[in-house]
Amino acid sequence: MIEIDDANLQAEILDSDKLAILDFSATWCQPCKKLDPILRELSGEYAEKAVVGHCDVAKAPETAKRYGVMAIPTVIFLKGGNEVDRFVGLQSREQIVQKIESHL
Repeated sequence: MIEIDDANLQAEILDSDKLAILDFSATWCQPCKKLDPILRELSGEYAEKAVVGHCDVAKAPETAKRYGVMAIPTVIFLKGGNEVDRFVGLQSREQIVQKIESHL
């Protein structure tokens, strides 16, 4: 999983030729802490097909604002730099895998 901030969003996520999964969270958020290991595991499993980025909203306020993140965790799926899907709140591993597979 790549740490994303306002400075590297373009290069790491938007310019990626793979499915990009961008996780917005905060250190104090308990659901975010439960989601993090799931996304880290999936980032390894889908390394050839997808790039997974972690974005701390406190460290990347412009990126959070750009995507209208109002609640965390928010996970946004992007293809070719364009949003194709998102979910807010804690999701199961199976639900996340379904979303990933539907966009590959």
